[in-house]
Amino acid sequence: MDIVAAIEAEVSTGTTIPKPEASEPFLVKGWGVRRKERALIYAIPNKRGGKRYEKGVTESELRAAFNRLLEFGAFERSWFDENLAACKKEGTCNFTTIGGLFEVVGQARYEGKGTYRRL
Repeated sequence: MDIVAAIEAEVSTGTTIPKPEASEPFLVKGWGVRRKERALIYAIPNKRGGKRYEKGVTESELRAAFNRLLEFGAFERSWFDENLAACKKEGTCNFTTIGGLFEVVGQARYEGKGTYRRL
């Protein structure tokens, strides 16, 4: 399965990304560029009100995380922190964004703090 193609088929501008503890929606903005690579861009709430911030997850990051999910049956925060450092540096919320996207395409579920389990 090509996880990027699956995400492209399921999400569009305005799609809400499931987040385990968010009080406001995280919304897909579309495709753009992050870290010199094609990436899914999403908008996050601004805790002070006003304009939302934008973050992004690259295709290679999505593929690496999905390979982890397939190979080990789980995508964990500890693995994300160690193996997707540039993604983490942009925002720790990228971990739950990746996991939430896996939920949207029916490949994973949030199991508890720091773990998405393969379905």
